[in-house]
Amino acid sequence: MGLDRQAVASMKYCTITPSDSLSPYVRSFWVLEGEASQAAPYIYRSYADGFAELLFHYNGVFDELVGDERISSYSAGIHAQTRKVRRFAVDQSFGIFGCTLYPFAIPKLFGFPAIELTDHDPNLSAMLGASGAELEERMMLAPGNRVRAKILSAFLERCLEDNRRDLSPVTASIRRMIDLHGVVNIRSLAKEQFMSERTFERKFKEFSGFRPKLFSRILRFQAAIKEDHKLNSLTDIAHKFGYYDQSHFINDFREFTGYSPMKYFSGQAEGSEFLSI
Repeated sequence: MGLDRQAVASMKYCTITPSDSLSPYVRSFWVLEGEASQAAPYIYRSYADGFAELLFHYNGVFDELVGDERISSYSAGIHAQTRKVRRFAVDQSFGIFGCTLYPFAIPKLFGFPAIELTDHDPNLSAMLGASGAELEERMMLAPGNRVRAKILSAFLERCLEDNRRDLSPVTASIRRMIDLHGVVNIRSLAKEQFMSERTFERKFKEFSGFRPKLFSRILRFQAAIKEDHKLNSLTDIAHKFGYYDQSHFINDFREFTGYSPMKYFSGQAEGSEFLSI
């Protein structure tokens, strides 16, 4: 397993490459550690995302901020693919071990249609029962993140053995859409699978969690926020990812981040510290 490290402000971030057997379903393992306190809490803003994540908060737990309320979150769970903007806060030093999953990994690994988890984030024991509770305990007690990667890899590999469900051919279309950052003709994808558009959409939702059009929009947005806005104008970025005009680009950006592109790329928006990750 290779490891790539990056530093963002007072935080440390690294990725760990999954094994060959898991790489078709696991995009990466990652670790995020940072400092926070009651005097200087850290607020994380999550954006629309076409991928799901298994999360293990081995040091500190984030609370969700909903209006004026602060709602306690889990120490381990899954943050499924989502179109929602959410905010979380922690007021102590924290450490998270994460696993980014391709959306079709949910039915393959856990036996659930991806659409059942869209916009939800169940805790691990609620989703997986006793095996989830046992995994959570082992991950929390592990002496380091290399060990956590091995524990989680072994668990997911057992899931692959236990859940031998064949994936629909539509997953090839999902992966292609991911590879092309959402810039693809959906009708052509359906024809390539010899499916009617209606059947294609139903299968696509089952294995991605979204209708094809919405999944495409989220992927384009995710690719756009990674672009170097210092080298490319917002208009150029919009055109690169198939937006018909800048207003279309701005509308998607506002829906999926809560900010205009200009505000986000200014570096002053919550969550924009991850531009370099």
